[in-house]
Amino acid sequence: MNMDPYILLLTGAGVIVLLTAWLPMVLNNLPLSLPIICVGLGMGIFAFSGEGWFPNPLAHPHYAERLTESVVIIALMGAGLKLDRPLGWRSWRITWRLLAVTMPLSILLITLLGCGLLGLPLASAVLLGALLAPTDPVLASDIQVGPPGSENEDEVRFSLTSEAGLNDGLAFPFINLALAMALADSPGWAWTWLGVDVVWKIAAGILIGWAIGYGLGLLTFRLPNRAKLSRTGDGFVVLGMTAIAYGVTEMAHGYGFLAVFVAALALRKVERSHAYHEKLHGFAEQIERLLMMLLLVLFGGAIAGGLLAPLTWEAAALGLLVLCVVRPLTGVIGLLGTKAPREERLVISLFGIRGIGSFYYLSHALNQAPFEGADLLWAITGFIVLASIVGHGISVTPTMRWLDRPR
Repeated sequence: MNMDPYILLLTGAGVIVLLTAWLPMVLNNLPLSLPIICVGLGMGIFAFSGEGWFPNPLAHPHYAERLTESVVIIALMGAGLKLDRPLGWRSWRITWRLLAVTMPLSILLITLLGCGLLGLPLASAVLLGALLAPTDPVLASDIQVGPPGSENEDEVRFSLTSEAGLNDGLAFPFINLALAMALADSPGWAWTWLGVDVVWKIAAGILIGWAIGYGLGLLTFRLPNRAKLSRTGDGFVVLGMTAIAYGVTEMAHGYGFLAVFVAALALRKVERSHAYHEKLHGFAEQIERLLMMLLLVLFGGAIAGGLLAPLTWEAAALGLLVLCVVRPLTGVIGLLGTKAPREERLVISLFGIRGIGSFYYLSHALNQAPFEGADLLWAITGFIVLASIVGHGISVTPTMRWLDRPR
């Protein structure tokens, strides 16, 4: 009996929605995570479907870029909204260290490994370093701070949340450096990259994001009572806030990822303790979790369809070095001299989770310019994300339980 594909799709969507709500409760105290279940589910569905179609990002690059983009910007808004700590130089000192030292050093080391271990051209190696260095705001929810006002904001959770919120935007200059190298057609490309991709786009992301976030904060909390937006009590308003911050900044040729996170910080600054933040964050988290589950099911399907087939032993070794050596080493170096206890510095250094953001950067770059070894880049990235999902997903619950015991 032939089944209507629409009915099958509808049924599958219903199962995904219910599992998205139910699984986090079931897995709460287990050394497992929702992403592990999602990837396994996707591998099983597509491996045994017998339909012969697999969600290959190389075959559908534009869909891959847009789907990953949507979940990242929602995650960035949610991450910014749940940070109770005001923005400051001293109070965010570990975050600044991770951004200024750990991330650039990670990019450098991964680039050297890509050239030396895999023989990649310099542009492809720089791209690999840039897309693998940032930590992911989507998959790191198990090790991030709690909802707004929850006071669950120790240094480890705060640092990893704020790092994931900012480094997704600050990795873009290095992605664009790889693009500039791949497309270099004039002697002045380096100065163009420095002036436009570094100075202008970062400044535009910060300034426009802050202006939009602050303006939306005034509209939400400071208008007369019958007109202010918070009076609606509707959580879906966060989608409009996210789209405006991202869209306006991209139209101004700034970094939209950076603007979304900064807009969320500015919104919190206008009125830090209002209960409406919980509504906004709750809705953003639900949408993020639903999109994340969908994408990871598709990722599992891509693995079943041969995404990792081009992976060589050298590429797998590079992937393990990125997770087990590069991030821990650069994290420890970046946090040298800070006053955080040694065990906290170690956990921050170890839990540099890679995920959906890396998929976005790779699909975005490959849609903009030709890079040699695109199938190998996807295989390496997929392997590292899979290893990160499994390794960090199994270890995060017992690690955080151990770290929380003294408190």
